[in-house]
Amino acid sequence: MKKFFIILILPVFVACVFSAISVYGQNSQTSQIFHYSNKDLNTITTAVPFLMIAPDARGGGLGDAGVSSTPDANSLHWNPAKYAFIEKDMGIAVSYSPWLRALVNDISLAYLSGYKKIGKNNDQAIAASLLFFSLGSITFTNDQGNSLGDYKPNEYAVDACYSRKFSEVISGGVSLRYIHSNLTCGQFVGGAESHAGNSIATDVSAYYQKEFESGKTPAKLGVGLNISNIGAKISYTDSPERDFIPINLRFGPTLTLDLDEYNSLAIMVDVNKLLVPTPPHYATDSIHGTVIIAGKDPNVSVVSGMFQSFGDAPGGFKEEIKEFTFSPGVEYWYDKQFAIRAGFFYEDKTKGNRKFFTLGAGLKYNVFGLDFAYLIPVEQRNPLENTLRFTLIFDFDAFKEQNEIKK
Repeated sequence: MKKFFIILILPVFVACVFSAISVYGQNSQTSQIFHYSNKDLNTITTAVPFLMIAPDARGGGLGDAGVSSTPDANSLHWNPAKYAFIEKDMGIAVSYSPWLRALVNDISLAYLSGYKKIGKNNDQAIAASLLFFSLGSITFTNDQGNSLGDYKPNEYAVDACYSRKFSEVISGGVSLRYIHSNLTCGQFVGGAESHAGNSIATDVSAYYQKEFESGKTPAKLGVGLNISNIGAKISYTDSPERDFIPINLRFGPTLTLDLDEYNSLAIMVDVNKLLVPTPPHYATDSIHGTVIIAGKDPNVSVVSGMFQSFGDAPGGFKEEIKEFTFSPGVEYWYDKQFAIRAGFFYEDKTKGNRKFFTLGAGLKYNVFGLDFAYLIPVEQRNPLENTLRFTLIFDFDAFKEQNEIKK
C-alpha cells in the first residue's frame, strides 16, 4: 500500500514543485493597468477537444473514469496497457453518443474498438479503434449573412496500439494515432483559405494489477497511468500559428472487492491534467506594447509545453492545482452479468466548470453485452444535460464456446 500511495501522489507532488519554484515576472509599469485575481476565468483550450470525450458507456457511467478499471474492449481510450491483462482472447465494441442535444439535435460521437491477444504466453495484445465526431449539418455564411452552402464538418481519429506484460503485475502500452479535423470545409477564414487539420500523436501508458485478500475478502488493486495525445500541433490554414492538441495526463487507482460468489464492487478515481500551456495574462501600454505580466509564453514547442504546464499558471500554485479534474466512480456487478455504475466529474469553475453526476448499467448475455450511461449536470440548462451513451460489446470467446456446444 505504501508503493501504491507513492505512485498516486507523485504527479501531484511534481506539479507542486514546479509551481513553487516558478518565477512569474511582472512589469512595474504595466501592472498599474492590469489587476489579476485568482477568481478570473482562465480556461485552457486546445484543438480537437473531441479526443477527451469519454466514448463508451462504461467509462461514461463512472464519471469519465477508466484508467485503472478492469480491462475491456474500450481500454484503448483510457489506458492501452490494460489490454495485456484482459482475460478474453478477442473482442469488439461499438459505442454511440448523441452529443450536446440541449443545443442541437444532430451532433454525435461514434466509437469502434477491438483487440486481440497475441504471444506464446498470451501476455501481449494489439488493438485498434476509430473515433468519429460529427458536427451535424451547418449552414456557412459570409460577412453579409449570405449563405455559402450547407456542410457537414467532422473529425476523426484512427488508433493502433501494442500492449505487453513486463511481469505478473505490471504492463505497458504504446499507441499511435492519426487525427483528422475538417471544421471549415475549405471556406475562407479572415481572407485565407482554410483546410482540414491533421496530426500524428502517441500514447504512453502503464498498468499495475495485483490480487490480494482484505481480511477474508478477495481483492484486486489496479493503478493506471496514461499520457495521451503526445503529438504535433495542428493548423487549419497556411499560417505559421498552430494550436496544441489535448496532451493529457491521466492516473488513478481502482480497488475491486469480491464480496461473495455473486457480488463484486469496484471503487476508483481518475485524476486528469492537460499538459499544454496555461494562457498567461497580458497588458498593453504605449511604451512596451503587449507584454506578459503573469504566467509564461505559451508559444513553445510540444515538449517544452508539456514540462511548462506544471508551473505556468498566472495565479501560481493555487491556480495550478485547479487544473486537475477528478472522476470518482463505483461499479457493482451481480453474477458477472448485471452491473450498476455511478460517478461524478469535477472541474474547477475557473477552468471550465464542468460538474456532473453519471449513472450507468450493464448487461451481459452470452455473446453480447450492452452498456448505457446517463449524464446529470449539477446546474440546470447545461448543454450536457440528458446526454446518453450506448455501447454494444461482442465477445468472440463466448461465440466460440457456443458453437462448440452446438457441435
